[in-house]
Amino acid sequence: MLYGNYQFRCRFESNAVLPYYKGSTFRGVFGRALKKVVCALKQQECDECLLSRQCVYALVFETAKSIPAAPDARIEAPPHPFVIEPPLTGKTHFPAGSAFEFNLLLFGQVNNSLPYFIYAFEQMGRIGIGKKINGRRARFALECVNSGDQVTYTGAEKRFIQPDAHHRLALAQPDNNGTKTSTTTLTLITPLRLKFKNRLKADLSFHVLVRAMLRRISSLFEYYDGGEPDMDYRGLVKRAENVKIKSSDLRWFDWRRYSFRQDRSMLMGGMLGSVTYENVADEFLPLMRFCEKVHLGKQSAFGLGKIKARIGHI
Repeated sequence: MLYGNYQFRCRFESNAVLPYYKGSTFRGVFGRALKKVVCALKQQECDECLLSRQCVYALVFETAKSIPAAPDARIEAPPHPFVIEPPLTGKTHFPAGSAFEFNLLLFGQVNNSLPYFIYAFEQMGRIGIGKKINGRRARFALECVNSGDQVTYTGAEKRFIQPDAHHRLALAQPDNNGTKTSTTTLTLITPLRLKFKNRLKADLSFHVLVRAMLRRISSLFEYYDGGEPDMDYRGLVKRAENVKIKSSDLRWFDWRRYSFRQDRSMLMGGMLGSVTYENVADEFLPLMRFCEKVHLGKQSAFGLGKIKARIGHI
């Protein structure tokens, strides 16, 4: 699967007040900015627009309407082809002149539309983000965009440099046919929202984690790499049910986000903290490594579900 990880460096031009978790703020304003940049028929709804199948905005934000479901796909709704990783600081007040960074992850052919994303984030800086101060939201300037060690865009020169090559993200094969086991600690860096049996989970049994990882991986490959990978899905879930939790300090974290589309404040929540599993077979480790790069769970486009696994073989 084509995979891009782009680092955006910005600087506030006025004082800013942002929420503790900034992902939904970035995602919301970015959506408005991208539509402003690319929408050809301004008054047309996406599901009624003849151009929706070719429109970058529709692909990114109206994904289920612009990408037809694969005939034999087990997951009917395609995932969004992007993730915004916001600044992870809990800081909420930023004076004018403060620098901040965030990452944009892109999956599949949408990597070829990177200039649209960059221009949209420039427009986002002009629209402003965060709480209004004296009637205006905080504006910022986009200084540069990097792809790894390569400079892709410089704000001062307004010059885009095509990345040398897009990275292909593959699912690694486990060593030793799954015979080795480890004690594995999973840290939830940003809130993780998972549903099991149609209910949000406040704990993280290993089989629930594996189900979520398999769903994320198979959906990304199905819609952005030509087909889901050949894996023993049922067998992996069944064997995951034998893995026990050794220790856990998971907690539920609630915050509020404002929805421009619904014009109201919404309560959001997810798990934070870490959980340690014992006797995790190596066959599960590639799933964790892959999901470290693409996030996990619901609202991952907001930057939710960022995880990090620490493996200790025994």
